Amino acid sequence: MSAREANFDGLVGLTHNYSGLSFGNVASQNNAASVANPRAAAKQGLRKMKALADLGFLQGVLPPQERPSARFLRAQGFTGTDHEMILRAAKEAPAILAAASSASSMWVANAATVSPSADTPDGRVHFTPASLSSKLHRAIEAPTTGRVLRAVFAGDSHFAFHEPLIGAPAVGDEGAANHTRFCSDYGEAGVEFFVYGRSEFDGGVAPQRYPARQTLEASAAIARLHGLGENATVFAQQHPDVIDAGVFHNDVIAVGNRDLLFCHQNAFLNQPAVYEEIRAKLAARGAQLRVVEVPVAAVPVEAAVSSYLFNSQLLTRADGKTVLVVPQECRDNPRVSAYLDQLIASRGPIDEVLVFDLRESMRNGGGPACLRLRVVLSDAEQAAVNPQVWINDARFAQLDSWIERHYRDRLVDADLADPSLLDECRTALDELTRILALGSVYDFQLGN
Repeated sequence: MSAREANFDGLVGLTHNYSGLSFGNVASQNNAASVANPRAAAKQGLRKMKALADLGFLQGVLPPQERPSARFLRAQGFTGTDHEMILRAAKEAPAILAAASSASSMWVANAATVSPSADTPDGRVHFTPASLSSKLHRAIEAPTTGRVLRAVFAGDSHFAFHEPLIGAPAVGDEGAANHTRFCSDYGEAGVEFFVYGRSEFDGGVAPQRYPARQTLEASAAIARLHGLGENATVFAQQHPDVIDAGVFHNDVIAVGNRDLLFCHQNAFLNQPAVYEEIRAKLAARGAQLRVVEVPVAAVPVEAAVSSYLFNSQLLTRADGKTVLVVPQECRDNPRVSAYLDQLIASRGPIDEVLVFDLRESMRNGGGPACLRLRVVLSDAEQAAVNPQVWINDARFAQLDSWIERHYRDRLVDADLADPSLLDECRTALDELTRILALGSVYDFQLGN
């Protein structure tokens, strides 16, 4: 079956700010209370999308969520008009208002886990929106995420949607940030790689400083929901020491594409055994795993976290060559930059490095990989996708103009108490749903 991998990037929302909400995310914590520039953040992400589309990659866009979330504020006991709730929350519970206002939905690697039709028994692409129950500001995303995905991937004959897992610590699910798929070619049956931080029931080691957000139980549940058999799945535990160093998701320490895994030497527990299991199951599908393992002597974990070397995109060009998409911070770090030069000079499986300025997102702890959700699509499935979400010259121009007209160029924590920010957000999103032909996907459009 002919198929391609599409990357759907999240647009940065109008309330992009640095509230330091994500304990365990070093960048988020270190930049708390800094001045944010939502307009620059959105344009940085959009320019990455356009550049990759211009290079021939299949590139789509997903919209931000309505923020602050009036639905969430009402659920916390605030009453009155939407403006009155915001003013009261700012006075009585500023941390709740910060959670209600987070633009974290921009990191759509956490939006869902996706299994392509080549892997599933019913021959459909399966989506499970992530519950994101470990963080309050992210746990409120799932309902809108589900509506957006259904508006983008339309048609039951090609796409299947599951409910998010129940929001309990035992089945904590963080989406595709802890999921990678290996295959010989995108249209061939593959091996899906699930990485977890701890097990709720099986015991074993766990991080001590920062929480493990993904559980084995959640990963196994999603594999069952998607109909994935034992021969098509590998479950591996993230090394607890790297979680305690700030590697809150697997995509901060490893990234894979087709038959290639690019990871740090300390990414997983029992790392050689993890490689062997992937190799054996992939070999049964006619492919041989290639591994580029970065030694700690070349790039310490701390450098990997600060530069987000592994929160990168591995992309296959039309000519078969592999491109690594990294943030500018990788070139700003001397050790990481030297490693990248050595990597390309070695003429190994990674042929080219592309560098992008994503500083606004990076300061909150999200790099190129965080900003995109990967979806493998056959020709028929690609044709069924809402055509308005594909990035091309016309769509880029529309979105760039939309950002310019609606986004503020400065936002600090105190601005979250301004009720007019909600009005600005709703006006912009109402227009965006028309640009992207999404229909009514937001609470304010549905009367919720």
